[in-house]
Amino acid sequence: MKKIMVVCGNGLGSSFIMEMNVKKALTEMGKTAEVDHTDLTSAKTVQADIFLGAADIVGQLDDGSRLIVTLENMMSIPEITSKLANHL
Repeated sequence: MKKIMVVCGNGLGSSFIMEMNVKKALTEMGKTAEVDHTDLTSAKTVQADIFLGAADIVGQLDDGSRLIVTLENMMSIPEITSKLANHL
């Protein structure tokens, strides 16, 4: 099972909302994955198959070893669905 880590600056509000939207997107796609959320600093030491978040935040995790999915609109379930579909 893939693990998706949703990342925001503080790991509280926006990443929690994105986590819920990712879970809705997965349900719509008929896919399953382990989904969790965290802050940017903690994400640097967390293991996950996919790191997802707003471009200005999650882009800071891109060291060439992580699969990074950036969102323009973190509230858009269609955008989450389209961007995750290629990686599940």
